[in-house]
Amino acid sequence: ARFQGYRLSGSQVVTVALKRLLYSSVVFPGHRPTRFIKEGCHKIAGFPGVIGCTDGTHIPIIAPSVNEGDYVNRKSFHSINVQIICDAANIITNVEAKWPGSVHDSQIFRECTLSTKFGHGEFTGYLLGDRGYPCLPYLLTPYPDPEPGPQQRYNLANCRTRARIEMTIGMLKARFQCLQRLRVTPERACDIIVACVILHNIATIRGEHCPSEPNSSDPNHEHPDPPTDIQDGRAVRDTICHNHFL
Repeated sequence: ARFQGYRLSGSQVVTVALKRLLYSSVVFPGHRPTRFIKEGCHKIAGFPGVIGCTDGTHIPIIAPSVNEGDYVNRKSFHSINVQIICDAANIITNVEAKWPGSVHDSQIFRECTLSTKFGHGEFTGYLLGDRGYPCLPYLLTPYPDPEPGPQQRYNLANCRTRARIEMTIGMLKARFQCLQRLRVTPERACDIIVACVILHNIATIRGEHCPSEPNSSDPNHEHPDPPTDIQDGRAVRDTICHNHFL
């Protein structure tokens, strides 16, 4: 088979075909009405208004021949840093698979199309992220030094709800062992990651059994230092804390 003048192998043909399903299979905030997505997230730990949980995960690759240093992450191996957002049902609702491993989670989110749409008020609801992200009006992170009481309860609910993205990433990697290390170019690696995400969603919607118990702790997740940019979501965080976790 040929694609844009290049001869493709059988696996490449499948990958290209799957990529064409991306915008119908990976939809934010989801195929269901937003209120159902919020209800599903709220049932986990009582956190209100959540329409997705986000995190980054590093997919190891072999050292590329071009811009090799860009792909070395803080744990000193070559990788693609992939941003994933999921809902309470372990459906992946957004994926950014194009960034070298040296790029920080917060930069990936800041430059993604979804962040721009949130900034323009296109969605009604919040994302939850860890402290590797800035606290924004639409991306709520834990308190760095929570005081006893509401702040600790807020942090606990944030953490328990956010565990869903760790579980989802674990399921994705359990289903597709190739993601333990991709021995292809970065461009092909990104295509394969997207194809795996699409197949994960299909399997999850169909209720297919995950081949092994997903591990909630991702060994390739770096837990990077908090970003230094302005955290203008702190007032929103405080309001939710005082209104829902007293």
